[in-house]
Amino acid sequence: MTTSIHITALDGVVNVNSLFTFAVFVGLAWNPRDPNNSLISDQICTPDPHVMEDMIAFHIYSFSSFLFSSIVALGLKQAIRLSRTTSPSDSIISTFLGHVNKGLVRVGMLVSGVGSAIGCVFLMLALINVVQIKLGTLSCETGSGHSVAAIVPLVILVPAALLIYVSIVLYAFLIS
Repeated sequence: MTTSIHITALDGVVNVNSLFTFAVFVGLAWNPRDPNNSLISDQICTPDPHVMEDMIAFHIYSFSSFLFSSIVALGLKQAIRLSRTTSPSDSIISTFLGHVNKGLVRVGMLVSGVGSAIGCVFLMLALINVVQIKLGTLSCETGSGHSVAAIVPLVILVPAALLIYVSIVLYAFLIS
């Protein structure tokens, strides 16, 4: 088993999750109730408080998923690194890879990948609510064109990217 590849993959998961976690915090720091921070001209298109509550809830769910995924990835990375020991037979200090439970690494990487994917879904749902707060609800008859135009690429590209990501994670899980 090539643990250096696993460590690199886990580093990537942690780095990407860190960026998404930052995005979640920026989203939570934004004040959705600020009347000057909206492009809605027709009051009929203003979302009800339920949309704002959902936005905050989805941000929290997203943050929790990314944090879970990162902690699992960091735990796996630490377990792999702790399995390295120094070789007393060499005069020069060298390292060799000790026994790493391959099944545990595989399941941990799968769980970490699933956590990241779930975090992306919740972040996408939060962004849909942000669009509705900023541009108007999707059900608004007079001003939903901009909202739909902003949300359609989001609901097409994010699931497509997640499908590719999950396919690669499952492929790596099945062949490793």
